[in-house]
Amino acid sequence: MTANEPDWNRTLREQWEFHWNFQIRARLEGMTDEEYFWSPVPEAWSVRPRGTSTAPVQVGAGGHTIDYAFPPPVPAPFTTIAWRLGHVIVGVLAARNAAHFGAPAASYETWEYADSAATALDQLETQLDVWLAGVRSLGEAGLRVPVGEKEPYPELAMADLVLHIHRELIHHLSEVCLLRDLYLHTNPATNGGAR
Repeated sequence: MTANEPDWNRTLREQWEFHWNFQIRARLEGMTDEEYFWSPVPEAWSVRPRGTSTAPVQVGAGGHTIDYAFPPPVPAPFTTIAWRLGHVIVGVLAARNAAHFGAPAASYETWEYADSAATALDQLETQLDVWLAGVRSLGEAGLRVPVGEKEPYPELAMADLVLHIHRELIHHLSEVCLLRDLYLHTNPATNGGAR
């Protein structure tokens, strides 16, 4: 790489890191368990204590499972912060970290879903750290390598996967922030009225 060539690996990482550091991280601080599990509509999909869900499919190891159906219903059910974080932690990050960066195997069926907001946020930070270290380890050449059979479009380059994962993170974690805002404005006494 010459001085005139961009460092695409750094640029791709900074796309997410900037959003995380300046728009998302502070918005997730102080999340309560009530917010984490809160459902503004009946029958929303969530993470629940094992055996308490009425969803067509409940998967996960440990004491909590995540609601699901296959094929997913149309329209898709509304999902809680707990569900959205579970999706990001497992489906967006942990499964990709396992497939591409040597992390332990992870799937919706085998994951131990968080029973609290604090645990979910710890899981999120852990998976984000693994993801960013993995992307950094690709260097420039690794971004051009096809993702392979572990992904739905095996011929696409790793750079395409990195962009996709970052879009997913920005999309779903922005939804989480919006749900926190809705919770605050629906239940101002629970949060002291301000964040």
